[in-house]
Amino acid sequence: MMKHLKAAVLCFALAMPLLFGPTSAERYNKPTNPAPIPAQILTAKKVFVANGGGDESRNEAASYSGGPDRAYNEFYAAMKNWGRYELVATPADADLVFEIRLTVFQLQRGRVLGDESVASDSQFRIVLRDATTHETLWGLTEHAQTAVLQSNRDKNFEQALAAVVAEMQRIAGQAAGPAKN
Repeated sequence: MMKHLKAAVLCFALAMPLLFGPTSAERYNKPTNPAPIPAQILTAKKVFVANGGGDESRNEAASYSGGPDRAYNEFYAAMKNWGRYELVATPADADLVFEIRLTVFQLQRGRVLGDESVASDSQFRIVLRDATTHETLWGLTEHAQTAVLQSNRDKNFEQALAAVVAEMQRIAGQAAGPAKN
């Protein structure tokens, strides 16, 4: 009798996913409403752009031309040209702080081309913080494709930075008016 009960319980346990599986799967395949974008991002007028650094994980030549502040300088210029926010000189004058950081991680040496070349993963990281509470409201990471030639690395840098700016525009909305000088 105990043997038959165990077999019945086992069969029932195996049949449950078949009976309720489609219902569960349908629940996960339903499109969900997107979570709201924090109101501070949508209502802010003034932004301070912070330089989170241009780090590399090795002590060799830079991966990109333009120096360690290139990501900051170009992101600042893109935010100014966008015109969505007024850029201010201090965090105290801002509603939001946008911190940009470029990190280049060395992945391997001498395995890509059979020489001393270095494969890397370059990541742009943008963190949006409330200037008053310092709470992180949003974060973005964009990878720049690796390349052997300097000109291609620089082109990939530009493409990754453009993707970051496009994502910022998608999140925060279009410019309210012309850029302020």
